[in-house]
Formats: sequence, C-alpha cells, structure tokens
Amino acid sequence: MAQIRVVAVAGSLRHGSLNRVLLGVAAEVAPEGVTIAEHLLNALPLFNQDLEAAGDPEAVVAFKDAIRGADALLLALPEYNHSISGVAKNAMDWASRRLPGTRETVLAGKPVALMSAGGGGIRAQEHAAMILTNLQARVLERPRVAVARARTKFDDSGHLLDDDIRGEVAALMRALVAAVTSG
Repeated sequence: MAQIRVVAVAGSLRHGSLNRVLLGVAAEVAPEGVTIAEHLLNALPLFNQDLEAAGDPEAVVAFKDAIRGADALLLALPEYNHSISGVAKNAMDWASRRLPGTRETVLAGKPVALMSAGGGGIRAQEHAAMILTNLQARVLERPRVAVARARTKFDDSGHLLDDDIRGEVAALMRALVAAVTSG
C-alpha cells in the first residue's frame, strides 16, 4: 500500500484539549502506511476578505498547503453551544475560498473523517458535515466517533482508558483509508 498522508486538525486551541488527545489515539491505531500530521490552528487569523485580497497570510497559506498536500483530513471537533467551535468554523471559512483560477477549494474531493471528545459532539459533527459537503469534501457518513463523558475516558496523562473507543477510532481510520484508496 502506498503511503497515505492525513492532516489532523483539532477544533480547539487549548493545549490540553481532549480532542487533540483523541488525534493522538488516531495516530496510534492508524493502519500501517498512514502518517498523521497535526496542523494547529493557533496562528490562523479570523477570516477577513480584506486580508485575503492582500494575499493570504502565511498561516493561511500553510493551512491550505497542508490540506492540499494530504490525502485525507481528520477533524476532532468539540461541541460549543450545540455547534462547531468558532476556531473550526474560521478554519473552514479560510479553506472555503476558491483556488486561484478555479471554482474549487482545497477541500474539493478530499475524504474527511469526523470525531469528537467531550460533551456530545454529534451536533458539531453534523454542522461540520453540512459545511464540508457544501465545499465538495467527501465526508464519511460512518463511522463517526463521539466520546461522551470524555474526562472519564482518559487518565491524567491523556491516555485513553476505554478499549471500545480505541476500537471505534481504529474503525474510523480504516474507513478513512478505504475512502482514500477507493478514489
């Protein structure tokens, strides 16, 4: 199997975010031949068409290049106020902008897997799926991982204590690989 590159993004800026920890679990259980590189959103400015008109800021260029260079995208999304976080929405807004000279975004045709750790996450995943589908991404319908009561599922060092969840994340990663290889 050829090497598969996955860009992993947590929709939280918090260093100790359980969604970031969940990305680490995905890296542990990913099938052989899959590399997962986390892309932090900390430097991404708020979307502003004036900034875009002056030329994408360096952090935006790096974000778009990371997505463009990946075979797939893995999003770990916290649920804020029954939706996605402002951080995640801002990243999607930047990624939604068309590539120069085309009608496509960096997300067009890109397989995307969704998961969440924390208070539910299902609504955040559904809202993200609506946005990403509109941007022509290929969002995996199933499986999706939503870790309820996440604080009880990880120890103080951030190690996952629940083997069933580990299995769900492994199944998600296998499905993402299948989406990449099936074209």
